Amino acid sequence: MVKIKVCGVTNEADALYAVDRGAWALGFIFYKKSPRYVAPAKAKRIIKQLPPFVTPVGVFVNEKGSVVKKVAEECGLQAIQLHGDESPAYCKRLKGFKIIKAFRMEPGEAKGESTLAKTRPYPVDAYLLDTFKAGTFGGTGQTFNWDVIKGKTFKKNIILSGGLNPYNVADAIKAVKPYAVDVSNGVEERPGKKSKKLLQQFFARIRSQK
Repeated sequence: MVKIKVCGVTNEADALYAVDRGAWALGFIFYKKSPRYVAPAKAKRIIKQLPPFVTPVGVFVNEKGSVVKKVAEECGLQAIQLHGDESPAYCKRLKGFKIIKAFRMEPGEAKGESTLAKTRPYPVDAYLLDTFKAGTFGGTGQTFNWDVIKGKTFKKNIILSGGLNPYNVADAIKAVKPYAVDVSNGVEERPGKKSKKLLQQFFARIRSQK
């Protein structure tokens, strides 16, 4: 079954509910401009409550490598998601952690192909494909054209993101066949607060896939 990463977690109740539903990973956003930002000290408290089979992921945007390492070590992160303009060399320096590099897919087949070409030199564990929106790093609530990546093979695992919700995730999985899906505002009552109903529906739709 496709793995599920619930991102933008800001509180213990949402974290534990997502885990109970079967989340593979939880994302904690350490980008202060995000409405889902969580302070490292608070994230650390939440992560301590997680069972060992759940992967805590820290999301950073164009942050200094030294800061990323410090937060990751203090919070007990198992993976680091880089959602900005970080270079392959930057990723290589973050040794000791699983690295997920996000790429924002622009509209149009040619631009989409250009973005996919940029993934190749990155020494990371997975590619996260999100929707491009000028001046925004994630959390757009918008999907991109999945046909651009339909049927393609990648050297790394693909995590599909961008506007996923209970009503389109089944179609997304059929089209892309990703390793995992990433959801945030598609299962929220408001930024930073998840909806139990939407989370339950999201997980149920994925489990219904054969």
